Amino acid sequence: MAQSTTPKRAFWFYEAKSPNVADYMEKEQTDVEMHRLNFDTPAAKNWETMVRCQAYCITSTRDEVPDEFKCHDALLARLPDLLVVSTTGAGYDTVDVDACTKAGVLVVNQSGSNAQAVAEHAAGMMLSLTKNMPWTDRSLRRERGIPREVFKGWNANKATVGIVGLGEVGRRLARICKYGLDMRVLAYDPYVDAKTCEERGATKVESLDALLAESRYVSINCPLTAQTRDMIAAPQLAKMQKGAFLINTARGGIVDEQALAEALKSAHLAGAGVDVWKVEPPSLENPLLAIDNLIATYHTAGVTIDSRIAMAQWNAEQVAETLRGKRPPRLLNPEAWDAYKLRYKRIFGVEPA
Repeated sequence: MAQSTTPKRAFWFYEAKSPNVADYMEKEQTDVEMHRLNFDTPAAKNWETMVRCQAYCITSTRDEVPDEFKCHDALLARLPDLLVVSTTGAGYDTVDVDACTKAGVLVVNQSGSNAQAVAEHAAGMMLSLTKNMPWTDRSLRRERGIPREVFKGWNANKATVGIVGLGEVGRRLARICKYGLDMRVLAYDPYVDAKTCEERGATKVESLDALLAESRYVSINCPLTAQTRDMIAAPQLAKMQKGAFLINTARGGIVDEQALAEALKSAHLAGAGVDVWKVEPPSLENPLLAIDNLIATYHTAGVTIDSRIAMAQWNAEQVAETLRGKRPPRLLNPEAWDAYKLRYKRIFGVEPA
């Protein structure tokens, strides 16, 4: 492929994560100019830089990005040379994928880069809940004279876990549960066939209701989409076994938080682990935070040193390769490829690979 003399440029807004994509872009992908921006800089100055760039590296967390800089129709209209939007993690809540497709802009994510961390977090929540660790810890710190029998839990071994979404995180959680804890693993995922489910360590069930009814533990590991928004609400929670546990390390908005609070307060559910919230961080008045049999974390399931390195490095590599005209490995909207190729040639004067 002929070489273009047009500079390759990407921009990224500082998001207090380290290491980050800008670090790796500057260190390892030196043919791409990396522009570090800040949300508190005057908007006009940011736009002066953005309009000259072909790549936008954007955080996956929606509450970390002001509306003006989320990747939607209005932003795309102002960036005629934008070719690719790359999210820092697996999620893409900050990107309107349909709008990007219409504009001929590729959308990529870093699916799998933090999957092991999230799977371990989900498994940790399951075990902490079933062993009553949070309540034991709180009691030991503030009171005496409590008999140990009060904190008696259960073994996860041989129990049934239902995994909603058997993608990068779900398949790793299935492996931990099946081979580490000898659990029966069920999976509900309309996009994965029975054979693939078996290969990933789970038995496919055809309906969400069946999975909820059969599982002592239910773990949510699917993306937030129009189809999954409020997928677990009061009717679905009522179908879960009495005394079951719910874990959500996927995205806020999939589980109805008010309905979950009611299911916990009524003791229909024995406990829940929630890492992701409709608003992040949740308000201190969120009813879930007042419930003892809940483990709450700050959307930190994927936040480990190992996953931060992988996310930053994968992001930098994928953006740089896309700007070199190569098809990215984690492309979310392949239907935009033909329009992207035409726009790439207009900008760089050469055909992409």
